[in-house]
Amino acid sequence: MKSIHSNCGVFGIFNHPEAAVLTYYGLHTLQHRGQESAGIVSSEYIPSEDKYRFNIHKDFGLVLNIFANEKIFSEVLKGSSAIGHNRYSTTGSSDSRSNIQPFRVIYKDGNLALSHNGNLVNSDKLRKELQEEGTIFQTSSDSEVFLHLIARCHKHDVVEALKEVLGMVKGAYSLCLLTDKKLIAVRDPLGIRPLSIGKLDNAYIFASETSALDIINAEYVREVEPGEIVVIDDEVVKTGILKSYKFANEKKYAHCIFEYVYFSRPDSYIFGEQVDKVRRKIGTTLAIEKPAPDKDNPENDEEKKVIVMNVPDSSNTATIGFISRTRKRTENIKHEIGLIRSHYVGRTFIQPGQSLREMKIRTKFSIIKSIIENRKIVIVDDSIVRGNTLKLLVNMIKKANPKEIHLRITSPPVLSPCYYGMDFPTEDELIATKFNGDVEAIRKYLGVDSLEYLSVEGLEKSVPATSEKTGYCTACFSKKYPVPIEK
Repeated sequence: MKSIHSNCGVFGIFNHPEAAVLTYYGLHTLQHRGQESAGIVSSEYIPSEDKYRFNIHKDFGLVLNIFANEKIFSEVLKGSSAIGHNRYSTTGSSDSRSNIQPFRVIYKDGNLALSHNGNLVNSDKLRKELQEEGTIFQTSSDSEVFLHLIARCHKHDVVEALKEVLGMVKGAYSLCLLTDKKLIAVRDPLGIRPLSIGKLDNAYIFASETSALDIINAEYVREVEPGEIVVIDDEVVKTGILKSYKFANEKKYAHCIFEYVYFSRPDSYIFGEQVDKVRRKIGTTLAIEKPAPDKDNPENDEEKKVIVMNVPDSSNTATIGFISRTRKRTENIKHEIGLIRSHYVGRTFIQPGQSLREMKIRTKFSIIKSIIENRKIVIVDDSIVRGNTLKLLVNMIKKANPKEIHLRITSPPVLSPCYYGMDFPTEDELIATKFNGDVEAIRKYLGVDSLEYLSVEGLEKSVPATSEKTGYCTACFSKKYPVPIEK
């Protein structure tokens, strides 16, 4: 239902005979982070030639469809190490095949492949400098900048080359890199995007979210720290000791707070806490700050209780928190499933008319009229971006003849675009900006009886602070960007 998309999901595995297959399952679990395209690069050692060959398969579409042919794994993606990528573009054309990751190149020190989650804020400047030096770019993606900077570096040790390169780039990046003999993970100094380390027998894994570790029954080890390079090679496999190199040490981190609000799966563990637990806390805080309205009749009449329902699926667990806290104040409330979401609706990029936009909502959501009719209802959702889709949904609900419709949003108004790996609309498309932050005006536009957002302070109180360095990026709500944006 949102007009927000995460940039990407990354996955990498070292030292497993079924590396590509496990990468496939990891990407399948991370599908929510990008649905435009996906790809896998595997590293295969060729004994007769005493060298490594990097194999690749990538295409537009969903993971399930791209890798539907089993021969892709048995005949193409051979090898004991692999990296994968799910893409939703924030930089670079979405319909260009050349922009599909992972990127694979051969440079002075051998094979190199890269998967990137995030967004660089100085990629245009770096691209221009590289082009003036004679670099030829094959894609319009900011991620390609990493490859050219590494290739032109005179240091032959990949870690030393990375340290030099990472001193040049600015923005958000969680990287998986594959070389002939190493799997490498990198996380930007502020730790904006999540990246976890896992272990399966003698294999090591990197993944954007821990849910991708769970599906292959891997053990969660820890997060890649902000400003850290983690290297996996044969020595690490033998000793069990990770090779870690710090290239930056910020005083305060800036984790993306929207990962907790919407992006990450509730079964994932990121930024030091289970997403499900944090979302429940967010819902609890919302119920305290902006409680649900009471029923009109104070008598304990089951038919008169206020109905609370969520917009599936991202607000499911936050709604549980909202309900639990509300019941401490009143028993005149009831949790119901009034909206049913279809999970078999394909993505539609162009909706060239009101009737088609409305049809898309009708195919995605259906309403249980018997629950809604003649009842005061509270709808809990995680965010409002443009507001057009929510307005259509409200209009659908009105046809079920509710007595009143009240909206409660588990995040503050979205005021600014994100430049760190989320595909927010431009500022003039955001409903909160269009109405100059006037919540009453937004309420009238949506056609509901009340509208309340969680405050920025309430959201910040609801997310974990696991150390003194834990901090969050709230730029989309506050316009306070932790990494200055280069125009």
